[in-house]
Amino acid sequence: MTLDIDIMAICNCTKIRRAQRLITRLYDTCLAETGSGLRATQFSLLGYLKSRGQKTMLELAELMTMDRATIGHNLRPLEREELVRIQVSESDRRARIVSITDEGLRRFEMGKPGWERAQAEFDKQFGAERSQRMRDTLDEVAGLSFHLS
Repeated sequence: MTLDIDIMAICNCTKIRRAQRLITRLYDTCLAETGSGLRATQFSLLGYLKSRGQKTMLELAELMTMDRATIGHNLRPLEREELVRIQVSESDRRARIVSITDEGLRRFEMGKPGWERAQAEFDKQFGAERSQRMRDTLDEVAGLSFHLS
């Protein structure tokens, strides 16, 4: 006998993706109001490059928990708009080094008030302490390593 499973009630993946879509919509809406032309993922990529300096595509993919193809897909529009520069590494010709350009810095700063507005709105509705606990918990989740055979 097979038991019915209420996926919406118990599935970790479903719950996280549902919340992720709602939060992304909040950030995308607030970023759009700034005229920066950036979406949440693009803003995050530029933020990593601004705060941590140039990175290889592989390092960026690991920071964002994306595969290399997905990070490339996300970087292409930023490169096309000259917000990032992608160059072949001098030490390893297979690696690509990604750095933020002056225009990328300018657009990041343009988008920052929208990001701050989204952060404030989320904290207002969810609570600042709960938001911090959630971020800490999600960092722990992102650090898990699943070994499936």
